[in-house]
Amino acid sequence: MTPVQRAHAPVPPCTRRPEALARDVCGRRVILIWDQLPTHKRVLVRDWLHAQQHWLRVEWLPGYAPNLNPAGPLRGNIKGSELANRCSDNLADVASALRRGMRRVRCSGTLAWAFLRHTGLSF
Repeated sequence: MTPVQRAHAPVPPCTRRPEALARDVCGRRVILIWDQLPTHKRVLVRDWLHAQQHWLRVEWLPGYAPNLNPAGPLRGNIKGSELANRCSDNLADVASALRRGMRRVRCSGTLAWAFLRHTGLSF
């Protein structure tokens, strides 16, 4: 793909959430911790990330390092609370419980930081 084609290519799907994040953080700088999923390493994505350097810094997790991924403890926390023993008839009920769990973690002043500390990474 030529640079001109890349400039007019659609936004890669995996960058849509970071774009929403850009709107949410209102100009503040962000560090995105991303895994080595092949989609995240595509040329189109790398070009997009390079264009976002003024506000977005990406730190790549090693190829296989579940212990370094703060999403693991987050998932475990929500599975142990909002999703514990849940037997739902529909996906909407599960999605609602998941959103409640994410809101609980966001509103807590300590949980998200604890998940990051659990990884042992310095930040």
